[in-house]
Amino acid sequence: MTNATTRPASDYPPGGDAFRHRHLTGIAQLTPWEISYILDAAEQWVDLNRSGAAKHDDALAGLTIINAFFENSTRTLLSFEIAGKRLGADVVNMHAAQSSVKKGETLIDTAMTLNAMRADAIVIRHSASGAVQLIADKVDCPVLNAGDGRHEHPTQALLDALTIRRRLGKVEGLTIAICGDVLHSRVARSNILALTLLGNEVRVVAPPTLIPPAMERMHVATFTDMDEGIAGADVVMMLRLQNERMDGAYLPSAREYHALYGLTPQRLEKAKPDAIVMHPGPMNRGVEIDSSVADDPARSTITEQVEMGVAVRMACLDILTRRTRKVPGWN
Repeated sequence: MTNATTRPASDYPPGGDAFRHRHLTGIAQLTPWEISYILDAAEQWVDLNRSGAAKHDDALAGLTIINAFFENSTRTLLSFEIAGKRLGADVVNMHAAQSSVKKGETLIDTAMTLNAMRADAIVIRHSASGAVQLIADKVDCPVLNAGDGRHEHPTQALLDALTIRRRLGKVEGLTIAICGDVLHSRVARSNILALTLLGNEVRVVAPPTLIPPAMERMHVATFTDMDEGIAGADVVMMLRLQNERMDGAYLPSAREYHALYGLTPQRLEKAKPDAIVMHPGPMNRGVEIDSSVADDPARSTITEQVEMGVAVRMACLDILTRRTRKVPGWN
């Protein structure tokens, strides 16, 4: 049997050996075949969601899912809620964005409280990097990371990979440019980890002030010139300027940022003719991306990413609870 570094991404072990993790706290913990396993599992939910049949699925019937969001969210929270309900679970949303819970002992107390509620899975979003792992270490049920600080957002990377695979027919051997506020983006980090792991050439394109230090350690090429960075790319992934996380003068102005790094129709011509455009949302239209590009059905995959998000989150909730449900082969 080949090891984790040489096994092809399309070749995963049978049963529970295909995904041995109790939690999904980040892409960094996964192997290429585990990513492929989740993507393949999500495909069935895409088809069922489109047919309407998934609304009556009872795979998670009798289970309780808690969405504990300590940070504001709209699309991610809604996506997880829909995913849980389409699998037949009882879903409880914990709106804790305004809570005083931040870190340290108070967060541990919250973890113990959540654990005492005997949920079957907990989805957590938190503004502090590492908070999700801290809670995962303290509870008895599977934990799924819905975004923690600048650390990771694993399901976003998985849904992006599924979107790329469905639109381009593969998710390996591609040139992918991730452009914008990389410094503050957990989406960028998770995508870099997933897409390099799957064998793609990943480029980071951003102003020098928005490129994290030591990016070369993540096996990416860095560019500060937008035209150069997206030249010949198969995928142009734009990131939102996260002004709420900026505590210094990272940019002179939004207008200048758009002039240098905004994705316009003219700039997109630098990429391959059939290159797709992605954005995790919400968008700053006219800043990092022009509306004419974002709304172009031939190039933009932005609404498709939202659709793939529900399917991927259904797959993750299904896979992480199989041992709880004692699915055959998942001991």
